[in-house]
Amino acid sequence: MNMPPYSKGVLLDKFLTGDSYRSPEGLAGIFSRTFPALSFYGRLFSSAVPWLCRRAAQGECDDSAWVYASVWTSELIESIGCPVIVEGMDNISAADGPCIFVANHMSTLETFMLPGIIRPRRPVTFVVKHSLVTMPFFGAVMRSRDPIVVGRTNPREDLAAVLEGGAERLAKGISLIIFPQSTRTNSFDPHRFNSIAVKLARKANVPLVPLALKTDAWGQGKRIKELGPIRGGMPVRYRFAAPVTVIGNGKEEHAAISDLIGQQLARWQKEDGTNP
Repeated sequence: MNMPPYSKGVLLDKFLTGDSYRSPEGLAGIFSRTFPALSFYGRLFSSAVPWLCRRAAQGECDDSAWVYASVWTSELIESIGCPVIVEGMDNISAADGPCIFVANHMSTLETFMLPGIIRPRRPVTFVVKHSLVTMPFFGAVMRSRDPIVVGRTNPREDLAAVLEGGAERLAKGISLIIFPQSTRTNSFDPHRFNSIAVKLARKANVPLVPLALKTDAWGQGKRIKELGPIRGGMPVRYRFAAPVTVIGNGKEEHAAISDLIGQQLARWQKEDGTNP
């Protein structure tokens, strides 16, 4: 497998410098602009994904490999003309100890990209659904990250798993990425944005870092959700807000985070001319 045409050190440092990042212009060639899905999927599944899956199968999927494949994917989405804009990156490391990143969940893209943005600044893992750790090939990658696994069928069992497993990982200095929505969606419904992250933050006495994201450049497929349409030229956006400390029962903090994410997403949708 040929490695991408840049050094490993440069690739790992892509999102490490400064508070914000914006893709350079003019990265997409004629073929990628004309056939964005063919260009993106063709290269993703012949390069970054098999490279990382092979390392995981060999027990060699360490943090540097995880970040490398993640940023490699970011380079691929940029190469089809989707500018990547990341804001507030200083907030990733603003907390003295581990924290919980709480975000809306829009597509498969953030699962691929967030490790490359967050892990260079602090250790992190995900809360993921059970199917992601049992799927062929890529399941080995997710298992190597020691995520918290939830079934998404029994809310009480999921809450117990997150509170217990989350407290354990946070005590080790490992931050968490939590998507409180039950499924990926382009819209933001505050009623489906549950308070599981706030409850864990309160229990473990760690701050929350709100994260608004817009990743609908990678759409959801009808038959296979992970293989949806690719919208070349659509911006990919992330905005990390300042850490939030939970006081009392956390209801006010949860409402404030929900409002922040919902309002930011609405502004982006208006700016990009997209509707949920």
